[in-house]
Amino acid sequence: MDKKLDGKVYDNYIAILKHELVPALGCTEPIAIAYAAAKAKEVLGKMPEHITAYCSGNIIKNVKGVVVPNSNGMRGIEAAAALGAVGGNADLNFEVLAQVTQNDIEKAKQLVDNGFCTVRLAKERDNLYIRIEAEAGSDTSVVEIEYEHTNITSISKNGEILYKKEEKLKKTDAPEIDKSTLNVRDIIEFANTVCLDEVRDLLKRQVELNTAISREGLINSYGAGVGKLLYEMKGDSLSWRAISLAAAGSDARMNGCPMPVVINSGSGNQGITITLPVYEYAKTWNKTEDEMYRALIIANLISVHIKRHIGNLSAFCGAVNAACGAACAIAYMYGCSYEQICMTITNTLCNIGGMVCDGAKSSCAAKIASALNSGIMAFEMAVKNRTFRPNDGLVGKDIEETIENIGRLGREGMRSTDYEILNIMVGN
Repeated sequence: MDKKLDGKVYDNYIAILKHELVPALGCTEPIAIAYAAAKAKEVLGKMPEHITAYCSGNIIKNVKGVVVPNSNGMRGIEAAAALGAVGGNADLNFEVLAQVTQNDIEKAKQLVDNGFCTVRLAKERDNLYIRIEAEAGSDTSVVEIEYEHTNITSISKNGEILYKKEEKLKKTDAPEIDKSTLNVRDIIEFANTVCLDEVRDLLKRQVELNTAISREGLINSYGAGVGKLLYEMKGDSLSWRAISLAAAGSDARMNGCPMPVVINSGSGNQGITITLPVYEYAKTWNKTEDEMYRALIIANLISVHIKRHIGNLSAFCGAVNAACGAACAIAYMYGCSYEQICMTITNTLCNIGGMVCDGAKSSCAAKIASALNSGIMAFEMAVKNRTFRPNDGLVGKDIEETIENIGRLGREGMRSTDYEILNIMVGN
């Protein structure tokens, strides 16, 4: 197809998809800790005798209650750091724990019991910050991650800096992309005109991996079994079937299932929330594979667009922006206009926007179900040209202002909420 967008914008959108849609094994916050610990061991050149993990509040919040993948049920920062140091492979990035063995798990458990890792709160840092200090005899190594889950910004050994990212490049591990170019009109135009062969493999992998973990969540029992329950009770309804499939994937992922998922905005739960409803609606509506892929482009990029205004980690639950993206993709497959897709965004964000994130754990599946229920209702309202008006709460004069308003709420307005959630979770 001819490229109707400016060439730089087109190429940038391709780059954003390639950067965002990568596979990850388990919840990305414990994975980021395991990755940093594996890298610190690699730099040290030997197995550490002790690790100190300095983590931002949001990292602590998101690791506290979730099962570390390939750990036989271990939870927490100490477990993630120990397992990363013992059996992690830093070359695998988000799949750092893919190769751990049962012996690695047993050794990591012993290390945790023996106080191998000390956790400290890193104050006055970005919401996504990890510093791993590893020690063995007189040797030390330090690895810092900031802003994104695998974005290493500093490495040192025995006090000597081996690598330090330039300040202007610190905020991303992909400085060549520019998310500020994202807007709803161009996203739709890009989805309509992109040569699918440039992103087909990315989207195919997203569908294959995320539907596989959803099936696992439906077949076996994980956590509270939200998805399985909804499927058994309401699976005859297309909307609830789509919702239950996404929730089932989260059930499995939050409770230790070692299967990889393709993430969005650094989150596997957001990747699952985006993928499963689009897949189920496309299948039920007899859409072609190409039609489904174009809809998935809408879902992925709109979710990234909303999320970039909120920030990587905050008190604003990321299931909301992901569900909004999925609802827009459903609207796109239904044949809705640009205006109706904008209504879908407004109706979703101005309904459930502000649902709090109290860490990664089993209840994420229920939050995904609630967000998707809101998103699908928003789509159904838009089909009837029903939407909230400018100045109704956070509704702006146009869709981009509405998205900015919601972003400000999540980024600035919910800071104190985030602080209190963390205090409650750590018992302060």
